[in-house]
Amino acid sequence: MSATPTVWGAAAALVARDLRLLWRRRGDALQPALFAVLVVVLFALALGNEPAMLRAVAPGVLWVAAVLSGLLALDTLFRGDAEDGSLEQWMLSPVPLAWLVLVRTAVHWATTTVPLLVATPLLAELLGLPRGQLPVLLAGLALGTPLLSLLGAVVAALTIGMRRSGILLALLALPLYVPVLVFGAGSVAIAAQGHDPSGGLLLLAAGLVFALVLAPVAAATAIRIALN
Repeated sequence: MSATPTVWGAAAALVARDLRLLWRRRGDALQPALFAVLVVVLFALALGNEPAMLRAVAPGVLWVAAVLSGLLALDTLFRGDAEDGSLEQWMLSPVPLAWLVLVRTAVHWATTTVPLLVATPLLAELLGLPRGQLPVLLAGLALGTPLLSLLGAVVAALTIGMRRSGILLALLALPLYVPVLVFGAGSVAIAAQGHDPSGGLLLLAAGLVFALVLAPVAAATAIRIALN
């Protein structure tokens, strides 16, 4: 049997398992998106009498909400698998561990961040973001949030063996998240000034490509170190 069916079969099995578990705790799965919505609503209420200021800070607020919601869900990326022994089975599998890490990260991003992306147009309208800037914001989030998940996977893998690592995860992940936040929110700010925002978006795309190649390998190495 060729290796390709085994690789894709393992990916399909892992996705199916994750979706079944997600359905059982679907209330918890929506917490990151609800947290981001809460952050945006609080900003809108706090600056409700200053619509010009609200429009100016809207891109930054939406990006900060995305970053904070990602941090909120980061501890759940590998924690459950480490506790029930699934990670040891991943290591014994003939499928590359880096591939399983990539699949898990993709499912985690899709289930925690895609609901936020769907709600972004409504949240942008709430903050008064000009509609001409919305495509740049959505493009930046579509490129930046998977990059955040891949970087977060490396950090989550490094802290698997630690108990109550929530604060440590945030401290380790935030320095890696800052450039993504700057380029993402900066692209919208550049578009608001009438300039071409493609520079920041291209940097996010380049970072995503590098992370797709390197982050799963780094996370797999960290998992092996933590479990051995």
